[in-house]
Amino acid sequence: MRRALRDMGAGGYRLNWKKAPGRPDICYPGRKLSVFVHGCFWHRCPRCDLPIPENNRDHWQQKFEKNVERDRMKKKLLEDDGWTVIIVWECELSEDLYGKAQEILSCIRAVDGRDDQL
Repeated sequence: MRRALRDMGAGGYRLNWKKAPGRPDICYPGRKLSVFVHGCFWHRCPRCDLPIPENNRDHWQQKFEKNVERDRMKKKLLEDDGWTVIIVWECELSEDLYGKAQEILSCIRAVDGRDDQL
């Protein structure tokens, strides 16, 4: 995702920026735009609907519930602070990486109030 954003002229982001609530994976602080890139297995992608491992099922169920709740809280903290939050799923990257990067560019332009290319 980072390479695709740079290739499209949308560099200037911060990685895991500690000053933003929830430390987004990719962050544009001046624009208050944050991007989380979630792995489908660990963050429980709603599209993939991956099964829970059979061994130690209770442990995995609790682990996944905590991950999903933490993701929800990070998103809420950012939105409450006026940030735009974009969630990108691992499966979306394998399907259309540059299409997802284009969606992020569209959000950047919307935040900037611009319709032109970066």
